[in-house]
Amino acid sequence: MDKLLLLLLGVSVLTSLLSEAFAQTDLTGKVFVFPRESESAHVKLIPRLDKPLENFTVCFRTYSDLSRHHSLFSYNTKGRDNELLIYKERVGEYKLYVGRSGVTVRGLEESASPVHFCASWESSSGIAEFWVNGKPWVKKGLQKGYIVEAKPSIVLGQEQDTYGGGFDKAQSFVGEITDLNMWDSVLSPEEIILVYQGSPLNPNILDWRALNYEINDYVVIRPCVWN
Repeated sequence: MDKLLLLLLGVSVLTSLLSEAFAQTDLTGKVFVFPRESESAHVKLIPRLDKPLENFTVCFRTYSDLSRHHSLFSYNTKGRDNELLIYKERVGEYKLYVGRSGVTVRGLEESASPVHFCASWESSSGIAEFWVNGKPWVKKGLQKGYIVEAKPSIVLGQEQDTYGGGFDKAQSFVGEITDLNMWDSVLSPEEIILVYQGSPLNPNILDWRALNYEINDYVVIRPCVWN
């Protein structure tokens, strides 16, 4: 009996540890806090839908006082880095990579203020659209006819140079991220506004209200006090 109780206790502890390390959770009203520059701290995201992408929209909110360049959303597949990467060069300047090809977009943005950012891409036209705080920025074109590969490694907080690794401290994110959602379609302007206003419209790849994630190293979940 004592051995059985010890076994059950061990299983319970292991289950608890695994659930903390790898959890599907409603993160409404919460943020991932990346408190300091790091070459290892990151959050791995597991997509709800795993398939090649001919279209996508990614939206999230960030709050950071970083002045240097940093990664915001890194999506690699085996053998392909920068399969889908959203990278911030500086205040008011972002880069979107699809299949290692990148475009830069610039616009007005306040320093050290919360930002709601959306990027979408359509394979048939190659058109990439950008929205910052509910306002459209200039459209760009890249990788017309390309298909983003499936089975990704998706990472927040770091830029991947390899599949799930190859991090560089100088590209790490320091700050807070919340309300991250991803769709396998290009959202309309009306839908983008709804997302900006807090209605996520049933995202089918990554859903902040039912997020499958794994925290690695120094990343903390806290209530969002600025959104």
